[in-house]
Amino acid sequence: MNLTLVAVLGVVIIVVVATFSERMNLAAPLSLVVAGIGLSFLPGVPHPEVEPELILAGVLPPLLYSAAVNMPMVDFRRNIRPITGLAVLLVVGTTLGAGWLFHWLVPGIGWPAAFALGAVISPTDAVAATSVGRRLGLPPRLLTVLEGEGLVNDASALVLLRSAVAAVAGSVSVWGIVGEFVFSVVVAVGIGILVGIVNVRARALLGNAVLNTAISFVVPFIAFLPAEEAGASGVLAVVVAGLVTGHLAPRHLRATDRLAETVNWRTAAFLLESGMFLLMGLSVKTLIDEVHEDGSSVWRALVIGLAASALVIVARVVFVGPLVAGLYREQRKAARFKPRLETTQAVLRGDESNPAVTERLDKASPRRVAHFRKRLDRAAADVEFRLTETLGWRGGVVLGWAGMRGAITLAAAQTLPQDTPDRALLVLIAYVVATTTLLVQGMTLPAVIRAARVPAEDPDRARQEYVRLMTELADAAKSVLDDPAEGPFSEAVLDRVRSDVRVPGKAPVGRSASDVQQYLQLRLRVLTEQSERLQRARSSGGYSSETLSRAQTALDVEMARLEQLADKPAS
Repeated sequence: MNLTLVAVLGVVIIVVVATFSERMNLAAPLSLVVAGIGLSFLPGVPHPEVEPELILAGVLPPLLYSAAVNMPMVDFRRNIRPITGLAVLLVVGTTLGAGWLFHWLVPGIGWPAAFALGAVISPTDAVAATSVGRRLGLPPRLLTVLEGEGLVNDASALVLLRSAVAAVAGSVSVWGIVGEFVFSVVVAVGIGILVGIVNVRARALLGNAVLNTAISFVVPFIAFLPAEEAGASGVLAVVVAGLVTGHLAPRHLRATDRLAETVNWRTAAFLLESGMFLLMGLSVKTLIDEVHEDGSSVWRALVIGLAASALVIVARVVFVGPLVAGLYREQRKAARFKPRLETTQAVLRGDESNPAVTERLDKASPRRVAHFRKRLDRAAADVEFRLTETLGWRGGVVLGWAGMRGAITLAAAQTLPQDTPDRALLVLIAYVVATTTLLVQGMTLPAVIRAARVPAEDPDRARQEYVRLMTELADAAKSVLDDPAEGPFSEAVLDRVRSDVRVPGKAPVGRSASDVQQYLQLRLRVLTEQSERLQRARSSGGYSSETLSRAQTALDVEMARLEQLADKPAS
């Protein structure tokens, strides 16, 4: 069948299945896998063979970049412990446990190949879990942990897989693996930070939404390729570049550029993710045929795959228990630390007298005092976050059950060397694990969430926080309008801008060209000041990411509209 026709039919199937899933209140990834499995057994349906390197080096980087750009840096920092625990410690533990199981059940493959397969099935895919969680109203912190785990665990698993594959060909020491892991992380983080900063700075000079989006599409590969060439984790470099880009973009990129990039990346990520799940289902018939040709037993692969599925599920549930207990200890520690922070903040405000502290503050420069106050406010916000945004045992139940594997597991399995003993059997085992966890856990996750009764975010609290932030932004606008540095502006323009700060309206197109120019100039200055105030609020950590994102979107939409109006006379 013509490749173009296959691609067109693939997109049509993806859209139809996604629409059906949305109306039936199902997770689209699950429906796509089931649809793909059913189609794979129909006569005449093509079974496209995609090189695993194309997925790992061509599809995975943009997917991870897209997710990382939308991950608030402050949320990632605050949840670094549970994310690291799940994405590194659990991945290592799962690799070792699954490797032992595979060596016991398939002794002829040897230890390196057994651990390689263990690394293949160790990373989770958070797409299905988060899609279900958002639909059922899971709290933001739980979704952040799941998304953060999905961003990092691919890097951990692929580094372990690379070490295990190297061990198949020769001898690799434990310390060699540890050293390689540390090297991969350090170099990848450095490359990711550099690419993220250069990316934002360079794109800020373009001033064109189309060119900006075009450059953004190659940024994941600009981070991935040098890291891989240096022997580091290209996947982790992509994640770090995405986090840095998402953090710096509101400060340097125009609102028009950010909105256009968001829409285009959301479409691209949807097609890539959906295509991977559909291909995952379509590949089942091919894998079964390969096992038959290799002389192995499909039933044996099924039994071993189910045993491995049970192992990874139990391992995650067992691991999450101590993880949640550690978060409880973190919460108690924050409660003990809060009074000390409040006392220090009161001294800085002059509410209390502490001669020792006052003397040190008098000797310090204003810049150092401001820096100390900023760090103190951030620490206080972090403490408040740990006290209010808790997971609890209910969230732990959901977190433990949300360990579905996905298409990355199948792609990684395909990278096993061709001379690996029982390779077709091992690849099919990985497929069984991925499909079993995805369908069984994914389809039962809504029932688990309802049974655990995880408390959703308080809508009144979220509404009050949003009102507080918008009041702060209104104060920023007032400071500009009370004393506009540039001008003079007519009273009619000032009144119109004051009105639009409260309720965004339309530019006074019907008035003179001078009034229109004044309005656009002053309104954009107000929005710029509000955006800068919003970035300071983001840095302080005093507001939730949902509130900040909602306010940022409101500012971006209005600013993008006015930027387009301001560009018209020049075009």
